[in-house]
Amino acid sequence: MDTDFTILIPSRIGSTRLKNKPLIDISGMTLIERVFKNSLSISSNTFIATDSQDILNHVQTFTQNVVMTSNLHISGTDRVFEAAENLKIEDETLIINLQGDEPFMPKDLVMQLVNDFYKYPCDVISACHPISDSDDLSNPNCVKVQCNLNNYAENFQRLTNVNSSMRHIGIYGYKMKTLRKLINLKPTENELTHKLEQLRFMDNSYSIYMTSYKSEVPSGIDTHDDVTKAINFLASYEN
Repeated sequence: MDTDFTILIPSRIGSTRLKNKPLIDISGMTLIERVFKNSLSISSNTFIATDSQDILNHVQTFTQNVVMTSNLHISGTDRVFEAAENLKIEDETLIINLQGDEPFMPKDLVMQLVNDFYKYPCDVISACHPISDSDDLSNPNCVKVQCNLNNYAENFQRLTNVNSSMRHIGIYGYKMKTLRKLINLKPTENELTHKLEQLRFMDNSYSIYMTSYKSEVPSGIDTHDDVTKAINFLASYEN
């Protein structure tokens, strides 16, 4: 199934919570290199989309699978679309948008997500897993999702006291032809209030199927505390 989808990793330099986040060192390897090499173990059709010459220069030390994009994009989805157009990805191709701060995305989760996309009718597919730490319910950096009985997303939130919530995992899938429509949608009030782009999709009646992953996925990298957790995770994994 390696040729059935393309993984695109948006990576920008302008993170406000963690300066120069893609280039931050995590146990001897930058964040973006860890994300790319983990993704490459899933599919050889993996590319980084960036707006930064510094990131481009760094990435080219370990791969040529990188596309320079505009620094005017307001979202990773817009960046992924520009890269997809530059790569001449066809309308029926499934694109996996893997967030550039998710270095530990499991291969079996990605493959489950790809399989679910073709099994369950949807415009967009994403993933979630059960929340094991109650503190995550009040952590705004941990995005939560509520699903209906058929595993379609009903709402995304940063703060919630709903115990049935699942932790949203930073990965999306959609066909190129759907992505072309998504990037032309205007931001909604709901999206701007919660700073969650996926709410724009739902507000415009695009369905999002949530692949339910039973195991826990290490958190993405948003803060210095997340960097420490990632280093500790790698140390425990290697031991």
